[in-house]
Amino acid sequence: MRNGDDLEGFDGEASSASMISAASSPYQPTTEPVSQRRGLGGLRCDLDYLRGTLGRLKLAEVLLALTAFICIETIMECSPCEGLYFFEFVSCSALVVTGALLLLFSLNLHTRIPQINWNLTDLVNTGLSTFFFFIASVVLAALNHKTGAEIAAVVFGFVAMAVYAANTFVAVGQWRLSSRQQSSRQSSDYIRARTESREVVHHPDIQRLDA
Repeated sequence: MRNGDDLEGFDGEASSASMISAASSPYQPTTEPVSQRRGLGGLRCDLDYLRGTLGRLKLAEVLLALTAFICIETIMECSPCEGLYFFEFVSCSALVVTGALLLLFSLNLHTRIPQINWNLTDLVNTGLSTFFFFIASVVLAALNHKTGAEIAAVVFGFVAMAVYAANTFVAVGQWRLSSRQQSSRQSSDYIRARTESREVVHHPDIQRLDA
């Protein structure tokens, strides 16, 4: 049997060994700041976008689409109802899609999905919304019963169409600019690759070293 001194010595050796293993272990407690970790906790509102032209246009589109949708929803009777249903569908669809794009752009969430051409996506959305708001407003203006809600919906529909048209014009410029930047980047990469290949051809020593 071990006496008391032997047990105390054994415990001291065990504690020393555990301290050494803990110090040499690669699995140390992390001291990474919470703000540097990836995830939804790092969301930040881009105030520069909201204050810019595209941000203001997006906010106006969401508010106009919402107002037009509320106006059309207050109508209790219709005959025929096709124009009302079509306007309801257009205003609701524009509100949902434009609101989603505004959320993505204002929180910089679109940068986490670089596979999508967001300038082209915004251009397609604004172009289609302009066209369908025009058609829906014309149809509702021709088939309405001159009630206050219907007239208000038609007015907000045409105003929304005008704002979407302005956004389409701006989106075309953004899309052309991004296309030029992408093509120039590809051209510079191609020129750099050709230059490097010519340097290898003119310097056979590089080829021998590589071999």
